[in-house]
Amino acid sequence: MDALPTRDTSLTRRMVATLAAVLVVDTLAVAVLALLVRPWLAPLGGMLGDALGVSAPPAVAWLAFGLPALAAFLWVQLRYTRRETLDAVDAEVVGPREHPDLHARITRLAAQADVAVPAVAVAETEMANSFAVGGTRDATVVVSTGLLERLDDAQLDAVLAHELAHVKNRDATVMTLATFLPAVARGEYSLLDAVTPRGVPTSVSFLAIVAVLGGGALAAAATGAPGGSLAGAVVLTLFVVLFGGVLLGLAAAPVVYLGERLAHDREFAADRAGALAVGSPAALAGALRALDTDGEPAADARSLAVSGLCLLPHGFGGAATATHPSTADRIERLKLLNTDFEGRQRE
Repeated sequence: MDALPTRDTSLTRRMVATLAAVLVVDTLAVAVLALLVRPWLAPLGGMLGDALGVSAPPAVAWLAFGLPALAAFLWVQLRYTRRETLDAVDAEVVGPREHPDLHARITRLAAQADVAVPAVAVAETEMANSFAVGGTRDATVVVSTGLLERLDDAQLDAVLAHELAHVKNRDATVMTLATFLPAVARGEYSLLDAVTPRGVPTSVSFLAIVAVLGGGALAAAATGAPGGSLAGAVVLTLFVVLFGGVLLGLAAAPVVYLGERLAHDREFAADRAGALAVGSPAALAGALRALDTDGEPAADARSLAVSGLCLLPHGFGGAATATHPSTADRIERLKLLNTDFEGRQRE
């Protein structure tokens, strides 16, 4: 019996395109940050060069700052988005003691899929849904108590395998990154919150950043360092504060478009991979049919970013998004896959 193909090349292309768009926007954000902190970097770079007895070309100096800053920004996006999505649905990470059966299922299915066992979080809500967020080595799979109560064993395995397929395909990582900047542009997330330790008020962080920028500009202007114009630093800072949100929204538009296309295709790919992993496309089709009876619930201000990550588009109580394929189309594809799968088993 020939193996059924599970790799979707169109999904890979959409992931690459979406990640490229995220990297471009992130690079622009880091470049703006570099310009804002330039009054600090210029004298520090000069002092470091004098201490080492060398003078690095400007391009090398900017790369030495930019590449680590870009990597750190991506890491912050992953960590912050995961934190915010869990908070948005009131999900709590649970251990084997609280949910032994759920942990046993995830561990078994992760071993079958050859992926690292993700953290497991449970949202106490009757709204039945699930999603995966984070990277391949630090992913978190979130399920609601409503989902756990409404599915039988085979259907629950199929849904969990679907979420693990998102992790294995790495589209969970790309979608986690892709939801950050659009959410910031919509006002759902805050760049200041993303770089602020938990428990520290955002206002304190804002004042600290202003103090750093202003102090750097004053120090550079006083020492006559290159780029040390106080007026220039003040104008650039005010411009970013006043128009940064609008510019970010425009810059994030390609990320939104490509992210929505990826969100559409990745559900079909995860449906297929999850169904084949448990050997029962019918089980996943049954789960989708059972959970889709919720329809579109009343909006309660839940994050649109969370809804875009979920198994079904209604999220955990918010308005449904248009990023998902219709449940009817997904079930129809699973029916065709089931027919093909059963036919190959009989061969």
